[in-house]
Amino acid sequence: MVNYFYDCYAILTKVYSEKSFIKQAISSTFIEEKNRALTIKTCYGVLDKDIELSYYLSALTEKSPKLAIRTVLKISMYAIKYLGKKEYAVTKNAVELVKKMGKGGTAGFVNAFLRKFINTKIELPNDKIKYLSIKYSYPEFAVKRLVESFGFPRTEKIIGTEYCDNCLVFYGVDGEKYLTEKGVEYNNTSFNNVFTVKNFIRNEDYDKGIYTYQALGSVAICDLVDPCESLLDCCSAPGGKSVRLSYKCSRVTSWELHEHRVELITAYKTRMKRSNIFEEQKNAKIYYSEYEQKFDAVLCDAPCSGLGVVNDNPDIKLNRTEQNITELNNEQITILDTVSKYVKVGGYLYYSTCSILPDENYNIVANFLNKNVNYEICKINSVLPHENVNGTCSFLPDISGGLGFYVAKLKRVN
Repeated sequence: MVNYFYDCYAILTKVYSEKSFIKQAISSTFIEEKNRALTIKTCYGVLDKDIELSYYLSALTEKSPKLAIRTVLKISMYAIKYLGKKEYAVTKNAVELVKKMGKGGTAGFVNAFLRKFINTKIELPNDKIKYLSIKYSYPEFAVKRLVESFGFPRTEKIIGTEYCDNCLVFYGVDGEKYLTEKGVEYNNTSFNNVFTVKNFIRNEDYDKGIYTYQALGSVAICDLVDPCESLLDCCSAPGGKSVRLSYKCSRVTSWELHEHRVELITAYKTRMKRSNIFEEQKNAKIYYSEYEQKFDAVLCDAPCSGLGVVNDNPDIKLNRTEQNITELNNEQITILDTVSKYVKVGGYLYYSTCSILPDENYNIVANFLNKNVNYEICKINSVLPHENVNGTCSFLPDISGGLGFYVAKLKRVN
């Protein structure tokens, strides 16, 4: 088990210490192949339960240990509580790991802490906000905002819904036939040739562009975009929406701020063999006069907290703060105001996020409409279960398949 623990420690150190994204940390770390699935499951699990595990640390220690030891203890607590690993084996291997790390002086502390964790019942706070935050390892400020919008019972359903199934999108082949022939357990969705799957292992057909992965909410957003001649996807990396929209729009222009993210779009469209996507390195916050009223439609999938997709990307929860949301709101307003100028009269502006916070969703749209009388809201409804918010669609984890997204459709009337 020590090798498995060490690989987890190596990955999580990159996340906690170097601020790497979990997917980047995994791809850049050598993992013992026989334990790969368990290692990845553990790393995602530790990050998903980080707030809870941090609470246990604070409850059982007078002084917080240094980051390296905290990481080892979080791995150990997760292995005991959520993976059902034998307590003595976890403790033994945690001690061996800190010795291997050259921190043998902490071995006694690690041993004593884990014994205390095993034998102590730790009560959660009585305060309802703190209780939900720790129980579901969700940022406290976000819990508070959700409770203000949805109340306690609904908030608990929203943040407590787990997401386990991957979503596969097929192009050019019969996905149902493909999955049946492969013996893959699947479920149909509301969208043609889109399926949720269990225990699916990516194979060479992914590289051939026969299928791709895309969140169901992201598919739903694309489904609400009308076919047109020219569309701008102004914050488009890694390119999933651009690719899907390239099947209904004659020309898709895809913008991204950073060169390495533009390269992600290039790789995605190449893998999917799409020749009508044209990627450019552009800053969506900057006004480019040459694009004034150039597009039939603009999709503004704005930078956001990502709190709707924490089940898929648990590291998001590590760095989100209330101040961060305020900064994002300002950026969302700036981008939406700027790219709205690129829509032709009679064309459409779509605003979307992967957030479940009203402050990032309809509130931004309302702010925009108050300042831009040349736009009006177009009422939309999705075939994917959602809540209708003043004619816009809010996809929430408890009703929309485990993840959260938002989309609004606006028409330029003059």
